[in-house]
Amino acid sequence: MVLLMVETFLKYLSFEKRYSPHTVQAYRKDLLQFSEFILAEFEISDLLEVKHIQIRGWVVSLMDLGISAKSVNRKIATLKSFYKFLLGREYIEQNPAAQIKPLKTKKELPTFVKEDEITNLLDRIEFSDDFAGQRDKLLLELLYSTGIRLAELQGLKETDVNFYENTIRVLGKRNKERIIPVGNSLVQLIRIYQNQKDQMGISGDILLVTDAGTPLYPMFIYRKVKKYLSAVTTLSKKSPHVLRHTFATHLLNKGADLNAVKDLLGHTSLAATQVYTHNSIDKLKAAFDQAHPKA
Repeated sequence: MVLLMVETFLKYLSFEKRYSPHTVQAYRKDLLQFSEFILAEFEISDLLEVKHIQIRGWVVSLMDLGISAKSVNRKIATLKSFYKFLLGREYIEQNPAAQIKPLKTKKELPTFVKEDEITNLLDRIEFSDDFAGQRDKLLLELLYSTGIRLAELQGLKETDVNFYENTIRVLGKRNKERIIPVGNSLVQLIRIYQNQKDQMGISGDILLVTDAGTPLYPMFIYRKVKKYLSAVTTLSKKSPHVLRHTFATHLLNKGADLNAVKDLLGHTSLAATQVYTHNSIDKLKAAFDQAHPKA
C-alpha cells in the first residue's frame, strides 16, 4: 500500500505536474530516506501513520549529519508535497508536514566563471577534430551560450535547431517551451557536429549523444563539464548549472534587460532571476570605488 501511494504520487509529479525525471528521482530518494528513518527510529512502516513529531525528528537527524540547510529544506518540501497529495485524495485527515518550517539559509550568490576564463575554455582549449571532441565542444558551447538546464540539454533534438532563424527550441520545466536565439558560431558548430554524427552512422533525432550513439546521461555531462572547467578555473563548483549562472551573469553585466534574461532562462518569476543582479551590482561598486573621486 505504501509503495503504491509513493508510486502514484511520483506519477502525479511526472504526468500532471510535468516535473523532470531528475526532480522526480530526487523526490523518490527523499521519500525512501524518510521511510527508512521512521522505520529504524520509530518502528513505523506506514507513511499514513506519520505525525508531526516524526518529521521533526528526521529534520533534526539531518541537521546532526551536517546536511546543508538548503538540502534539508528540499526534503521538507518533498514531504509537504507528498502529504498534501495524500490529503487531497483523502488518504489522511491532516497534513503532518504542514507545520514544519523551513530552515533559515544564507543567501549565496550564484557561482559563475569569469569572462576571460570562458574565453580560454571555448576559444583556446584545443578540442580534437573527431566526433567526441566536437561533441564535447558543442556541449559546453550550448550550456554557456543558451543557459539551458542539464535536463533541457539532454532533451534537445536536431529538429529543435532552426538554422534559418538562428534559434533553438527548448522544452523546459513542465513542458514549457521557449525559443532561444543563438549566434552564427554556435550554428556552425552544430553543423560540424552533425556532419561528424552522420559520418559515424548515428541515427535518431536526439542532438547530443555518447560515442556509442546513446543519449547523454547526467553523470556523463557532469564529468565533461568538470574536466574542461578544471583546465581554466579554480572554482570549487564545476557543474552544468555553473555555466547557466555564468550565462545569466555575463548577460546582465553587459546590460541585458532583466526580463529578457528571465525569459531566456525559462524562469516563471522575476524573483528567481534577480539573484543574478547582485553580481552586476558588485561589478558596479568596484567600478565606482576605482574611478569615482568621492569613493
